[in-house]
Amino acid sequence: MATGRPGSGFRWSDGLLAADEPDPVGHLRAGAPSEILLLVDHAGRLVPRRLGRLGLAESEFERHIAWDIGALGVATRLSEALEAEMLYQRYSRLVIDCNRPLQAASAFVARSDGCAIEANAALDAQGAAMRVAEIFHPYHAAIASALDQRAARAQPTALVSIHSFTPVHGERPGARPWHIGLLFNRDARLAHTLAALLEAEGDLTVGLNQPYAVDDASDYAIPVHGEARGLVHVEIEIRQDQIATETGQAAWAARLARLLPLALDGLGASADWARPIRATAQAEGEGR
Repeated sequence: MATGRPGSGFRWSDGLLAADEPDPVGHLRAGAPSEILLLVDHAGRLVPRRLGRLGLAESEFERHIAWDIGALGVATRLSEALEAEMLYQRYSRLVIDCNRPLQAASAFVARSDGCAIEANAALDAQGAAMRVAEIFHPYHAAIASALDQRAARAQPTALVSIHSFTPVHGERPGARPWHIGLLFNRDARLAHTLAALLEAEGDLTVGLNQPYAVDDASDYAIPVHGEARGLVHVEIEIRQDQIATETGQAAWAARLARLLPLALDGLGASADWARPIRATAQAEGEGR
């Protein structure tokens, strides 16, 4: 039997989330005037009670494998500074990674940065379907609905997804020198414009598609909500030692609040970014 409470979405009596557990979607400043729409796919580290702690020690949920450390703090402050709408996901990426296509092995990761997640290695189809139905789909449906509403009121939208990355990856050699990475796939407009502004600050090492790159096989939010709608977009990755504290989060939010509008102004000087273009894959006949 499906049940519900205001703001909770549906709950099934034999489902994953109990009636009193938090909704997977956080939504701030709906209808706000800014052209920027913020996303935080890995904002939280909650685990549904039905799953226990996925067989992991509590200390593992302090690590990057469970969430993007500092990302929610930066994005929340940035949302306030810009008066920008923001959607974020409260449950741990170890339950289901909401920035992965469902067919990707990393959607239900069985091993991350040296840690084995045995509950995911043994996950059956019914268990996976519950996570998809009660966490993944509600989050992405909320983003799609927000974008539909913005389009209906002819509000220009630049999609900005906030993430964080570790200074050193446990399974790969070498330190990561970038303070910030700007990620993209087919559309580099906002990433390149923002990179130039960040580099002009004089105190940053900026990476383009570092330490990761966006693609259809390993990413979901930017390809589906940005590229497929023809919206200008960028995925921002900030190194975690920069934003592990509230002071660092506030500093980066202030910097991005100052530079993101300038980047959009720079795009406006050369192109009508506010008018959605056809997704490149559609325009050039590429497959996804």
